[in-house]
Amino acid sequence: MGIPRFAVAASAPDAHNRTPPPMLHLVLVHPEIPPNTGNIARLCAVTQTRLHLIEPLGFRMDEPLLRRAGLDYIDQAVIEVHPSWEAFAPWLAGRRFFLIETGAPRSLWQTRFQDGDALILGRETQGLPPSLLAAHPDRTISIPMFNPQSRSLNLSTAAGVALYEALRQIHSA
Repeated sequence: MGIPRFAVAASAPDAHNRTPPPMLHLVLVHPEIPPNTGNIARLCAVTQTRLHLIEPLGFRMDEPLLRRAGLDYIDQAVIEVHPSWEAFAPWLAGRRFFLIETGAPRSLWQTRFQDGDALILGRETQGLPPSLLAAHPDRTISIPMFNPQSRSLNLSTAAGVALYEALRQIHSA
């Protein structure tokens, strides 16, 4: 099992407080739309967050739309591709992780994030697998949405909201 690695981000100090950034992990389970994943790779590059992609993917890693959305930042992102959830699950052992899913009873505003946490999001059309959510109800959180007629946020928007809330909490602790 080879894990493609696009680049290893340098450990540059944070420009605002001169402390190293926290190491967070963003996990996408079966992402389908290359521009969403490209945008998320760019997000991970600028925040020095490790991106984990769980196969099957809805695109090839050399997809032009993936690279176009990530621009030149995609080469600065640390991206690991895992062949399945079962192959990835041992990596989670002993780690804190949160499943982000529309409609979860607990909000990300009620969650206290820490350095090293993993934020896990599902595919654009179906979210996370029901079996995964059922296995970890205490780790399932949602992003508050105020319009009851709206189903969900775009995957890359949800990833940005969740990641920056985690970073805000960690940096203000």
